[in-house]
Amino acid sequence: QVQLVESGGDWVQPGGSLRLSCAASRSAKNINFYTMGWYRQAPGKQREFVAIITDSGNTNYANSVKGRFTISTDNTRNTVYLQMNSLKPEDTAVYYCNVGASTDSYWGQGTQVTVSS
Repeated sequence: QVQLVESGGDWVQPGGSLRLSCAASRSAKNINFYTMGWYRQAPGKQREFVAIITDSGNTNYANSVKGRFTISTDNTRNTVYLQMNSLKPEDTAVYYCNVGASTDSYWGQGTQVTVSS
């Protein structure tokens, strides 16, 4: 009912920047998106919360990314972005988009972000 397609993952040197995008498409117009967020999973670790934005525009971030990452949406709220600045090697992970909708919670397929010199 909701499909998510992520893009923007890449290799970048420490201190660099990347912007992730997640395009959401819904099978019915009456499906509402309550939250849109980003999570990540590093090798050998559990998936962890990164950032979230609500339908009213409120945002919340993991302490590890506060001040470096910014979550936003386009005007239609069909695309969610994650601007990542001052990237560190410990930010290396597969980043997943999540949408909390009126029908269910949906996940994207993930996009790899690698931060290394």
